[in-house]
Amino acid sequence: MNSITWLIRTIMGAALAAGFLLVPACQPNLPLLEQVQQAGELIVATQEGPTTYYQEMDRPTGFEFELAKAYAEFLGVELKVRTYPDLGDLLQAVRRGEVHMAAAGLTVTPQRSREFRFSSPYQQITQQLIFHSDQPTPKVVEDLLGKKLVVIANSSHSENLSRLQQDYPELTWEEKHNSSALTLLNMVNDGQADFAVVDSNVFNTYRSVFPELSSSFELKDPEPLAWAFSSATDASLFTSAELFFNEVNESGALEELRIRFFGHRAFDYVGARTFLAHLDSRLVKYEDTFKTVAKELNMDWRLLAAIGYQESLWNPNAISPTGVRGLMMLTQRTAKEMGVTNRRDAEQSILGGAHYFNKLYQRLPASIAEPNRTWFALAAYNVGYGHLMDARRLAKKDGMNPDNWFDVRQKLPLLLRREVYSQTRHGRARSGAQSVVYVRNIRRYYEALVWATERDYHRHTPTPQSVVAMRVGLVH
Repeated sequence: MNSITWLIRTIMGAALAAGFLLVPACQPNLPLLEQVQQAGELIVATQEGPTTYYQEMDRPTGFEFELAKAYAEFLGVELKVRTYPDLGDLLQAVRRGEVHMAAAGLTVTPQRSREFRFSSPYQQITQQLIFHSDQPTPKVVEDLLGKKLVVIANSSHSENLSRLQQDYPELTWEEKHNSSALTLLNMVNDGQADFAVVDSNVFNTYRSVFPELSSSFELKDPEPLAWAFSSATDASLFTSAELFFNEVNESGALEELRIRFFGHRAFDYVGARTFLAHLDSRLVKYEDTFKTVAKELNMDWRLLAAIGYQESLWNPNAISPTGVRGLMMLTQRTAKEMGVTNRRDAEQSILGGAHYFNKLYQRLPASIAEPNRTWFALAAYNVGYGHLMDARRLAKKDGMNPDNWFDVRQKLPLLLRREVYSQTRHGRARSGAQSVVYVRNIRRYYEALVWATERDYHRHTPTPQSVVAMRVGLVH
């Protein structure tokens, strides 16, 4: 089976099965792997966050989620996800056998290795000390003494601070239960804490919505992230996970997944400050329109808003040298096609742009699945549907997957070369290379809107105390 196909295939679930036991219908003397396959489901513990599991365009996604989904398909079973607001509860669920494994961005530490079996690592991170840039930059551990330092309870960060405390007895910190990295970053950003410790991959994701926060020195050398299995069970499921990682490493599917989730994220301080300023000064004027139009088309309003930001920085009077204009930067031809009589009217522009995007989205071949479908539609919005189809044909001709954005995007810049575009149906694509950047930028702006929404929610709303159990496809 094509590795990319099973990485992006949607697995639909049913309602959460009642009861404490994982697989009550299975024979308990069977190896755990056989129990999982007999039950037809893999139960995975995780936490909600930008590097693990979250909602994107009204569907579950995230690096850990997609990787676990691929593993479930490798086993021929469905994926069942349980989220835990408290890291301690998550680890306890693995210990007790309430879940089959944890895929939650867990750092492999000496203490944890005594309690769990860890899979082959799939990423390296560092523990970063976060502070507000209007405060003096801490340079050594002594600069933390007497300050308010916050970490997530039961985290690898807490373990590391305990080791540091042996050399710095005056070092203290607060451990936050039922908390996330987002909560800690909000505390530092709002002046409720002096410092926080978070993983480097998590901070890199959130930087666009916390441009005033900076990282200082690393508290520890790079550490691996891996899946955790209970050491109290037999090793059959763990062994199958090792076979799975061998396959996705050899096929390149794991690297592709890393690129998909982390390859487009780059921090630009000025850009981030400008973006947040426009959230307050411009988006507020058009947010209700984005939401209303998106609801009519069953779209995520934040995706529609991200397109608007990329096109015009939410400026209804924007105009380009080529004559496209308005908040969604419509050409005269597109405006006429969508019934827009005044391109500088923000509501008309948003309505016209949304319907045009939806038209392109629906027109794409049925073989293109999400999330690639959205990225293809974005590229078509920018470069034109015909040129996008030419790039797909070029990819297929070279043995690449024409339904995979990461393959097709390599062909779009080639449509500027005479020896290439002269052989295509729609000729030269002036903005072929630009469309690749266009899609990347909208993905960044969309995620920034998602995290900004979450940032404000966590700032004003208490973190849920109860464990949320959910099955893929029925996420509440």
